Amino acid sequence: MIIGLTGANASGKGEAAEYLKSKGFEYYSLSDILREEARLKGIAPSRENLIRLGNELRKKNGPSVLADLAIKKAPVKKDYVIDSIRNPFEIKALKKLKGFTLLGIDAPVELRFKRIVARKRPGDPKTLEEFKEKEKRENIASDTNQQLDYCLKLADKLILNDSTIENLHKKIDLVLKTSLVGALPQPTRLRWFHEAQKTGMG
Repeated sequence: MIIGLTGANASGKGEAAEYLKSKGFEYYSLSDILREEARLKGIAPSRENLIRLGNELRKKNGPSVLADLAIKKAPVKKDYVIDSIRNPFEIKALKKLKGFTLLGIDAPVELRFKRIVARKRPGDPKTLEEFKEKEKRENIASDTNQQLDYCLKLADKLILNDSTIENLHKKIDLVLKTSLVGALPQPTRLRWFHEAQKTGMG
């Protein structure tokens, strides 16, 4: 199974990725690919610099370049999660992979801003208005720009992360269960349901 993660800033993608890693998923991040490119070019890995670099790489090598690089790194027969999907063409490339499910993580903008304030990262917006304006600029429609709002609309499954971490984990478990069942042949699917019910998962 391959889970792709997309979502707005501070929606909870990182926590979702950590939980999937704890369940045995191998982790890949398009942002990590960008950070490595920034390191090689001697660019400070700030959010603004990484966004700019990502847009430049898409213009130079095609809008799906980051997903293409992740696919080359990822194993063929293993469960893995791909984080930081921010462009529709990245989704288009990843959807060619067998067993791929795009999971969107979202939360109300006010809650996401509170999380931004709490984590105290350098360069983060100081006001809600600044936060909203920054996100608006980052969602300008273009093949080579990141488009998080549009990516969320393309998600196969959508989780609203507006409660506790435990509740987020339960929602992810449900996505994993339904994604797995949907990928199985009918006899195997029914057997899996019976086993899940016996263990309390159904």
